[in-house]
Amino acid sequence: MKPDFEKMSWAELRAYVLAHRDDLDALEALFNRRSPDSEATWYNFFYTEEGQRQMEEVFRRKINGEV
Repeated sequence: MKPDFEKMSWAELRAYVLAHRDDLDALEALFNRRSPDSEATWYNFFYTEEGQRQMEEVFRRKINGEV
């Protein structure tokens, strides 16, 4: 029996997806919670070494839930 993804917080659902990577229903539930493109934050980094470092730092913070 699968958990009720609708009742899970975003952090709980994310943790579940990371622990159950083959569960496509959980992945779809997490994907459906994403922000619409109109609310998304867009980053425009230059294609330089410094831009690459900045982009990696933003991704690291996002993955760790710091942003």
